[in-house]
Amino acid sequence: MDRIRIVGGERLEGTIPISGAKNAALPLMIASLLTNETLTLHGMPRLADVALLSRILGNHGVDVTIAGKRAGQNFNDGQTYKLTAAEIVDTTAPYEMVARMRASFWVLAPILARCGEAKVSLPGGCAIGTRPVDLHLVALEALGADIELDAGYVIAKAPKGLKGNRIELEKVSVGATHNALMAAVLAEGDTEIVNAAREPEVGDLATCLVEMGAKVEGIGTSTLRIQGVTSLHGAEHQVLPDRIETGTYAMAAAITGGDVFLEGARPELLQEALVALRATGVDVFEEPGGIRVSRNGHGLEPVSVETQPFPGFPTDLQAQLMALMCTAKGVSEVRETIFENRFMHVQELARLGARIDLRGDTALVHGVNGLRGAPVMATDLRASVSLIIAGLAAQGETTIGRVYHLDRGFDRLEEKLRKCGAQIDRIAG
Repeated sequence: MDRIRIVGGERLEGTIPISGAKNAALPLMIASLLTNETLTLHGMPRLADVALLSRILGNHGVDVTIAGKRAGQNFNDGQTYKLTAAEIVDTTAPYEMVARMRASFWVLAPILARCGEAKVSLPGGCAIGTRPVDLHLVALEALGADIELDAGYVIAKAPKGLKGNRIELEKVSVGATHNALMAAVLAEGDTEIVNAAREPEVGDLATCLVEMGAKVEGIGTSTLRIQGVTSLHGAEHQVLPDRIETGTYAMAAAITGGDVFLEGARPELLQEALVALRATGVDVFEEPGGIRVSRNGHGLEPVSVETQPFPGFPTDLQAQLMALMCTAKGVSEVRETIFENRFMHVQELARLGARIDLRGDTALVHGVNGLRGAPVMATDLRASVSLIIAGLAAQGETTIGRVYHLDRGFDRLEEKLRKCGAQIDRIAG
């Protein structure tokens, strides 16, 4: 397996282009199952998860092509995907597919809505917690689906089609909102999704569905109202920029005392994260075309944050903020309310000299004068990038193993950091 090697201590300076959001790209690709026409997605990130989902969708009969570079197109613009599900040839998503990517469970709703039946493997465990799918199934049952569980599979049937209804989600769930929304757009009649996730990636999916002919109101709020239609058509859609990548590079700039312009970033997508960054004493400027993050000489102040669904502080930036706070002047408090078991990066940060006490769902981060390089191991996608951030500030050499986690969610990470002065390279396994 590949490893990443960093020699820390370099100040990041320059411009980092922000790629399309992974958490938007995946549901948008799955939405192609809802129509027999072509869905064109611009600004797609170059990620292992996107490539894997392409293969999974191909198993269902989706023709996936990646368009060639257009005149005047910048490499940083991302790729253009054309997805055509002229006919769904297989309504089963087998365990060996779903087990490799949890998001592929979301094919359940569009296949059921379009074909009247679907058989999808339960996704099983997850490195950062159980993340049950019961909310997804309750939502589909509310729309009239008959659902049974058999040998690790969800078997859903709606031979006479789905019927609009009120869906009240017991807790905020991005995945359940995605599934409920994609089922409701082709259901007969009106549907109301109450306590819907408000994450920007949900709004991006809803906007794309409207471009495909769906009737959705309340986008960006916790109540989505959908008037079902009999069919959707093709569309062209631009994937929104990745707010988690934005926050990650902002914290990398902050920990190195750098000055970085995050090109294409949209501040409204991560306001709470920017509030937390400013509270540490980092300068954050919203400029035309992006966000500038800089820290010139002054130390980092400790902060207290609690992860919450959007518009709160995102759980996907918790590990990165913790890495930043390892070098603050005092004690920071980070409380994780979304996922259990999401502090696995703590013991790896400790190998770099961090002082972190865990108390249930809360981490107390005692700032230290400096971190020192060491071999560490990535445990999941966001934890792995927190080790990158810490390594950039650590004295000496840090090597990070299991970097396939990074390739799932960060587009050309080493290249982007290297162009801003980081000493970082990949060692082939």
